[in-house]
Amino acid sequence: MAFQGSSFVALVTRTQRLDRVVIRFAGDSGDGMQLTGDRFASETSAFGNDLSTLPNFPAEIRAPAGTLPGVSSFQLHFADHDILTPGDAPNVLVAMNPAALKANLADLPRGAEIIVNTDEFTKRALTKVGYPADPLTDGSLEAYHLHKVPLTTLTLEALRDSGLSRKDAERSKNMFALGLLSWMYHRPTHGTENFLRHKFAEKPDIAEANIAALRAGWNFGETTEDFAVSYEISPAALPAGTYRNITGNLALSYGLLAAAQRSGLSLFLGSYPITPASDILHELSKHKNFGIRTFQAEDEIAGIGAALGAGFGGALGVTTTSGPGVALKSETIGLAVSLELPLLVINIQRGGPSTGLPTKTEQADLLQAMFGRNGEAPVPIVAPATPAECFSMALEAAQIALTYRTPVLLLSDGYLANGSEPWRIPDIDELPHLTAEFATEPNHTLDDGSEVFQPYKRDPQTLARPWAVPGTPGLEHRIGGIEKQDGTGNISYDPANHDFMVRTRQAKIDGITVPNIEVDDPTGQASILVVGWGSTYGPITAAVRQVRADGGHVAKAHLRHLNPFPANLGAVLAGYTKVIVPEMNLGQLALLLRAKYLVDAQSYNQVRGMPFTATQLADVLWATIGTLGEGDNAR
Repeated sequence: MAFQGSSFVALVTRTQRLDRVVIRFAGDSGDGMQLTGDRFASETSAFGNDLSTLPNFPAEIRAPAGTLPGVSSFQLHFADHDILTPGDAPNVLVAMNPAALKANLADLPRGAEIIVNTDEFTKRALTKVGYPADPLTDGSLEAYHLHKVPLTTLTLEALRDSGLSRKDAERSKNMFALGLLSWMYHRPTHGTENFLRHKFAEKPDIAEANIAALRAGWNFGETTEDFAVSYEISPAALPAGTYRNITGNLALSYGLLAAAQRSGLSLFLGSYPITPASDILHELSKHKNFGIRTFQAEDEIAGIGAALGAGFGGALGVTTTSGPGVALKSETIGLAVSLELPLLVINIQRGGPSTGLPTKTEQADLLQAMFGRNGEAPVPIVAPATPAECFSMALEAAQIALTYRTPVLLLSDGYLANGSEPWRIPDIDELPHLTAEFATEPNHTLDDGSEVFQPYKRDPQTLARPWAVPGTPGLEHRIGGIEKQDGTGNISYDPANHDFMVRTRQAKIDGITVPNIEVDDPTGQASILVVGWGSTYGPITAAVRQVRADGGHVAKAHLRHLNPFPANLGAVLAGYTKVIVPEMNLGQLALLLRAKYLVDAQSYNQVRGMPFTATQLADVLWATIGTLGEGDNAR
């Protein structure tokens, strides 16, 4: 129901039930698209839907307004069932200007809905992105459901009495768009209103203006005749528990914090800001009450040096970075291998080489993690598969580092770091208890019966050396990068000792206990095995589901431990005729599998700064099924 002028108007809006939808918000990097998408995702998570998000923004802090390189977007896929990816193509595009429309139009399927801010479709703005004519009137968008909404004008009208300048009031147009989309999909908005009041607590007039724009957008949807249908997506049937929406970087931060608490150690983060890892430094700096100490170093080398020093002092040392930073840290990682001290090196991968694509995703640092140090310097490598899994893999990395006295590399990437999904908050009792044992007394008896401390006398099960905190009486010992004598830790240039120490350090890493890889092959009839690692989990799993739904037989397995590999991996690979390895690199895992297991692993690669789509991988699987001539199993 709505009042229009002096006459009473009854607007009847039909509600259509959907099982899933993909929405993309797009505009200039200054239009607040990331905030808009994040708030829609938070409300959707609170509503109970499963969801997956894909933020996509330029590397520049403020890219040129109205240009194609300056377009920032946020894609959200939410559903009433378990989903794994942010969606292959948007069902709805919210375009704040011509650049946003042009940059994203090719991704839309026929029949998709487009909501455009008509106020920005000026002749100058159209010319800037190469439109010879206005696409809103030239018929080029006839394949889509086009909604022309003067978002800027409507926002200014809603804030006419706010007392804000036109420039400040106009900035709230993203909240108007959020309110409209919230009405369309029956999303709650009270969480966003509370968020805005908290965010702008020192500027209440700005907070209330944004809230007024949010409500105006909702009311516009409810009263306009242009939107005759609203949509309802029921909550998903998720396992029982308390959920929150979480990004990969936030989950990693909480995982590191939990590792410190479960180990009883203080956590020291030595870090230099770098995209896309900086959020971890920002988050952990908020938690001094948990004994977290953060150090923003002057460069990457100082950051890891301080973290390793903290490890020597008895803390859980952590450093965060991306690929370029790992290159600078490599010498100190090698030092940590030689010192045999726990250290966590978090690499949030991005497009490379060099500066590369700072805000785009890639997983091309696997070989760097495996071999990017001088000499024989083996390091365990773990990789989370989803944003929420970043929490548990941070705990896993800490457990390995503490148990085996070694640096550990954790490989996440920009897709996981910035993407989000619902995360069930675990009970404290569900978390592993991390043991951090320090040497407190001498551990070796000499021939004359005197007791001494030998810093490189190893645990016979783990081959870990004792961890002695500096200042512990009687446990004084020497550390440094020069080769150590077995047991005593004295400087040694003896060839036989060096050979022994190199082999022992390798054996320690090879002997790390990791879970067997699990194979998902429900029928047991598959000839094809898809092997992935890291963030390819979602697209691979979604593609396998599509193929199976259409009658194909495909098995999948996902690696979370990349050094050492699971003990059963060789047998698993040997059990299938074809092994396909999709990666966002040029075949790095496939190279390792071929070298270690002599299996004909076939690469499927992409380095476009974007994740795979499920349809893309499903087509690859069907093509492979066709080459095997499996009759009914071929589409």
